[in-house]
Amino acid sequence: MYILLMAHVVLRWLILLIALVAIVKYLIGWLSNGQFKGMDRGLMSGFSGFMDLQVTLGIILLLWSGLSGAGFPIARILHGVVMIIAAIVAHLSVRWKNADDKTRFQNNLFIVAGSLVLVVIGTVVLSMGQANNPL
Repeated sequence: MYILLMAHVVLRWLILLIALVAIVKYLIGWLSNGQFKGMDRGLMSGFSGFMDLQVTLGIILLLWSGLSGAGFPIARILHGVVMIIAAIVAHLSVRWKNADDKTRFQNNLFIVAGSLVLVVIGTVVLSMGQANNPL
């Protein structure tokens, strides 16, 4: 289980890195009326794919630790729910796959930013729950 936990911890930094690159790229593309190209699609696919992997690892960790004696504290459940919603938001870009380039840049920027806001909320929920109950 330690390996899964470490993968879950390291993956969040990779997701953050991809998100920051995507935000800068989408902001520049939106403001400069750029063309939405393969790298832009790849950034969004990478971001949403890694979010999916992170959620999958989180669900496995939640079930594994919960069934092996740690139980299912409400903070972990809420963390999981918020993170699943963040992953769903990351997939909303497909709704605009046929839109003009400026709209795609703008909406993908807001999608990545919105997902990150949800990730921060989910992380705060988890850390507050651990502060109240360190187990």
